[in-house]
Amino acid sequence: MEIIEKIKTNQLVENQTEIQKICLDKLKSSPLPNPKSELWRLSNKSKFSNFLDYSVNKKDLKFDTPYPKNSQNTIRLIIGENCQIQFIEENYSIQQLSEVELDKYIKEQISCFDQNENWSDLLNLSLSCKKNILGLKINGSKIPPIEIFSHASSNSLNAKTLVIFLEKNCDIELLQVNLGKEESSLSQSTFFFLEENSSLNHGVVSYGKNGSNLLNSLNVIQQKNSEYNLGSLHFKFNYARFEINIKQSEGNAKTNIKSMQITKKDEQISTYTKINFNGPNGFLDQINKSLADDKSHAIFEGSIIVPKIAQKTDASQLSRNLLLSDLAQIDTKPQLEIIADDVKCKHGATISQLNEEELFYMRTRGITLAEASKLQLSSYFQEIISFIPVTKDRWNLLDKILNEN
Repeated sequence: MEIIEKIKTNQLVENQTEIQKICLDKLKSSPLPNPKSELWRLSNKSKFSNFLDYSVNKKDLKFDTPYPKNSQNTIRLIIGENCQIQFIEENYSIQQLSEVELDKYIKEQISCFDQNENWSDLLNLSLSCKKNILGLKINGSKIPPIEIFSHASSNSLNAKTLVIFLEKNCDIELLQVNLGKEESSLSQSTFFFLEENSSLNHGVVSYGKNGSNLLNSLNVIQQKNSEYNLGSLHFKFNYARFEINIKQSEGNAKTNIKSMQITKKDEQISTYTKINFNGPNGFLDQINKSLADDKSHAIFEGSIIVPKIAQKTDASQLSRNLLLSDLAQIDTKPQLEIIADDVKCKHGATISQLNEEELFYMRTRGITLAEASKLQLSSYFQEIISFIPVTKDRWNLLDKILNEN
């Protein structure tokens, strides 16, 4: 693992920024996460090692965005390729954060980072050069949909960072797309700060290729009366981790999450979520779905933390899983940590297979087994896909996962 050896000897990055120095200092004494900890014990060691085997990419490579932009009302940005971003219209503005604003916010976040729990972000910020860190400040109303791309390049590791401030009363739809390449690794860290009465409909679509790996972390801070909706889909990665950390800083906020990972062959894709309620009257509705086929492994671990101050919290966390092969594996562990005594919280998990009676019924009506299976899978996928803020004419996700995965 070339990257780890360079962290140990402080040779990972030349001309380090102050943020890189802070992160590398936190990693230096223990550059790898603890494999015995709850967050990392199920991670495939060989695949994780493969993620770290690539050298960090330092070149600017041309990137062709998939699906032509067919609407002038959609704003498309590519992390690492957009220098000056400034949209100032009558009803809204989208402007880049200054270097001072960006550094101040990131330093505040990493000051309390734990080496093991926040390892993915520490590694990302150790590797992300300034051109691969995009910071935006968004305000106003009637904001066009936004698409932001992060992409890997073959035979290398790319690190990208996104920081977005949503100011008061702001309401946006944002699709984040992580694209893998053959034999590559992509590290993506995202930070959202939602001010009072702001609303974000956020989609994350991560689509890999042969031998691609992904480490994707998402950090969200919600102020009171804000609403955060996340729809996410991860598939076709040799190894991928999606880490979601959400903090309702004062309570009185709403969070809705619908996420899914799909694994085939010998892939491993995992989702880890941690939702902190730091005030009363918080709301969470979370559904995570995993589908595992062949010899693959899908993982979900979720944690809801409700301290004494978070009275009147209403939180639900469900894990629904579909196992399509006797050799595939699904691990799921939704968890509640509750100290407050006046709350309404629930969690649960199910693992099932395709419904044999429904398959038989469809086959008696002349539908082939393959088509009948697709119909059942379509229904299983649709709940998640319909929650992702995308337009079908450009992003036919259902067709892609049914026919390519």
